[in-house]
Amino acid sequence: MSAVRSSHWDAVYSGKDEAKTSWFRPHLDESLRLIDALDLPRQAPVLDVGGGRSTLAEDLLARGFSDIGVMDLSAVALDETKQRLGEHAGRVHWMTGDVTEVALPAAHYALWHDRAVFHFLVDAEDRARYAAAMAHAVRPGGHAVIGTFAADGPKRCSGLPVARYDASSLAAMFASEFEPVAHSRDVHRTPSGNEQAFTYVVLRRRGDAGHA
Repeated sequence: MSAVRSSHWDAVYSGKDEAKTSWFRPHLDESLRLIDALDLPRQAPVLDVGGGRSTLAEDLLARGFSDIGVMDLSAVALDETKQRLGEHAGRVHWMTGDVTEVALPAAHYALWHDRAVFHFLVDAEDRARYAAAMAHAVRPGGHAVIGTFAADGPKRCSGLPVARYDASSLAAMFASEFEPVAHSRDVHRTPSGNEQAFTYVVLRRRGDAGHA
């Protein structure tokens, strides 16, 4: 399944310039606002799931973060981002793979970020594997910032069906190990001028923080 997903997204990224994809934003403003509000130590390990061609890693580097990982199904997208970052690409840990299958370090990340990966998981088993991976990889006291299409958002994206959420239903997907601490709604304007409503939640991993 991951090979099929990878092929799909490699084709999407190969066929469209960065600024022509529907999810393109010069900066992930809402994600950054929510991350800034957490006031994390700059050495805190961060994982951007589905980072692709996103500028989040660059913006976090500019904020002084020093331990950033970016994961995506598409090697094409990651290669483009590495080229854009140039000499700074070596400051980021790059991972090509499916978050529901990749082995991640246990209780390691202080921040898990995902804008628009989780809503592509329309199969309950895939959602359960994602939630298990996040619970495994985020340290006690760590946080997750997750953005998906809102309940009134698009039903499909890039030719694929998506699941849509409000804040309570999205937080409920992770309720066994995470508690909600904040949520927001953001309306993204696509390069073609359409509006897409997003739901964001900020979650905290239950347990006492034991790492810097």
